[in-house]
Amino acid sequence: MSNQPAAAATNNAGAQSAHPYRELTFRAIVVGGLITLIFTAANAYLGLKVGLTFATSIPAAVISMAILRYFHDHTVVENNIVQTIASAAGTLSAIIFVVPGLVMVGYWSGFPYWETTAVCMVGGILGVMYSIPLRRALVTGSDLPYPEGVAAAEVLKVGDENGSAEENHRGLLVIIWGGLASAGMALLTALKAAAGSLSLNFRIGAGGTMIGGSLSLALMGVGHLVGPAVGIAMLVGLLLSYGILLPILTQGQVAGQDLGDVVSTVFAHDVRMIGAGAMAVAAVWTLLKIIGPILRGIADSLKSSKLRETGNQVPLTEQDIPFKYVAAITLLSMIPIGLLLWNFLRDSPISHHLVALIILSILFVLVLGLLIASICGYMAGLIGASNSPISGVGIIVIIAASLLILLVTGNTSQTHPTELTAYALFTTAIVFGIATISNDNLQDLKTGQLVGATPWKQQVALIIGVIFGSLVIPPVLQLLMTSFGFSGMEGVDETTALQAPQATLLSTIAKGIFGGDMNWQLFGLGALIGVVIVIVDEIMGRVSRFNLAPLAVGMGMYLNITTTLVISLGALVGWIYNRWALRQEKAEQSKRLGVLLATGMIVGDSLFGILNAGIIGATSNADALGIVPDSFAPVAKVVGVVVFVGLLAVSYRWVMKKSGESESASASEINDSSQSEA
Repeated sequence: MSNQPAAAATNNAGAQSAHPYRELTFRAIVVGGLITLIFTAANAYLGLKVGLTFATSIPAAVISMAILRYFHDHTVVENNIVQTIASAAGTLSAIIFVVPGLVMVGYWSGFPYWETTAVCMVGGILGVMYSIPLRRALVTGSDLPYPEGVAAAEVLKVGDENGSAEENHRGLLVIIWGGLASAGMALLTALKAAAGSLSLNFRIGAGGTMIGGSLSLALMGVGHLVGPAVGIAMLVGLLLSYGILLPILTQGQVAGQDLGDVVSTVFAHDVRMIGAGAMAVAAVWTLLKIIGPILRGIADSLKSSKLRETGNQVPLTEQDIPFKYVAAITLLSMIPIGLLLWNFLRDSPISHHLVALIILSILFVLVLGLLIASICGYMAGLIGASNSPISGVGIIVIIAASLLILLVTGNTSQTHPTELTAYALFTTAIVFGIATISNDNLQDLKTGQLVGATPWKQQVALIIGVIFGSLVIPPVLQLLMTSFGFSGMEGVDETTALQAPQATLLSTIAKGIFGGDMNWQLFGLGALIGVVIVIVDEIMGRVSRFNLAPLAVGMGMYLNITTTLVISLGALVGWIYNRWALRQEKAEQSKRLGVLLATGMIVGDSLFGILNAGIIGATSNADALGIVPDSFAPVAKVVGVVVFVGLLAVSYRWVMKKSGESESASASEINDSSQSEA
């Protein structure tokens, strides 16, 4: 059987139970599992080293195509299964933003295999279950851009051997061009031949702030895909953080101090806490607005299940795992969660609160887990899984968990703060597993929608990916701890220790709540700002055709300016390109080539990230490729700007030229056809 196009998969979706083409195959599971091993280890290391992880779905799609193309009967939906498995596992590795905190606070001396595996697995599977009813609400029933989901679909479709051969070839060339440009820029940055970002700290009165941007073509690609509405909303958040809050909060702190250190410290500890408060309000408001579609999605899922049970045909693209199984798995998952919590508490000094804490935590996971899944899915739909401020969600979860635990345990916090902090982190880890998977799953389901995949098969693949990742994460964490240690641990070499910045932050917040020195004023101020943003958005929506997405504004406040500004610039460039495309004879085809260029930029950066992670891991040196001396840094800034702008301009100009060639080729085909008929 030859490879089948996505369109054909969609058109043949009326079959009842079996996809007309290969989809959830044994070889897809094997390939996805092997990619998982690499991606999970790489993401765990990078996340603990520098606090960043890379997107896994698009690189997995590329690698899958490269492997499965040697099988004559491979299909685009089979490739989609591979990327689904690999991306689920790679994303689950973000659990390392929480779990190391248990070692850092001194409660664990290592990572017990089965406990750590179980936390990852149960949280991840719940994330899959919670994302199933969200699919209809946030994927098929919404206009969210899902930049990485769309990009992965474009990669898969371009790799499809059917359809227009000329168009596929042209699209593949555009992706390769964007990938080479982005990877080349990333390589120059790693070599230190070009700066990776530019920033300038400056004083405003007695305070200070900064301006800067990453020289990342991948972020420009993300901006192109998310569009101007999200870009503007994030820019508003950026202006609030860096234009208003930072200058105010740094007042009187910059005299006699290094301005850059003051600005970065205040942003990390104060402004981000305000941003987290704004995100919390925006998230709750977003949830209230989408609760109707979620409930309708659940109702539609129940209806679809009943139709299938009675023998009626349901399109393949609308077949989820039946809701009764979703509900059963969700409820049954509470049993291993209860056992995990019991095992965690039974020999601890706070065991006299065991029953109350277990009941509280189970209800917390059930209720807040669904809320967090909805929020993370929505954020991924806005700006993509890799750029979502998942650590900001972690802040919200650890605050909520710590407050509820404090309410139940009362004065115990004065005598056993370490144990309560550890329990709060353990509960947060389960919910964080839900968050990470939900943050990725809806991207994968969007990709599946665009290539004509069967949702329930993809959801099974997601569960398989979670299982693979859960088995790999504990030994990777243990290896990294014994090899490098974590910053702050007794007896570790701080020059080589892994910083684990997110785990450090969440541990610090929990300690602050149980120790009574949490700065609630900052979080409350952020919540107040969030309320104002929601009101402004509602007014704008009623009096104009424009909106100000509150959650996007909150993300703009929370994320670093070097990320936010470039995404907003990418949105502007994408808008300008699309305006040009609309004036072309084949407007949609021209717009698609722009999407493919943005996709290629993300692909190239992601693939280089994997390669670089492997080199770093092998050498235990974060600057293993940095062969250019530090004295070249001033020149590297100029080189970085010139190369970045040059590659961007040349890439878009080249794509415009390709678009013109496409129109010329189409006109030629029409003329030839007319002459033949004559």
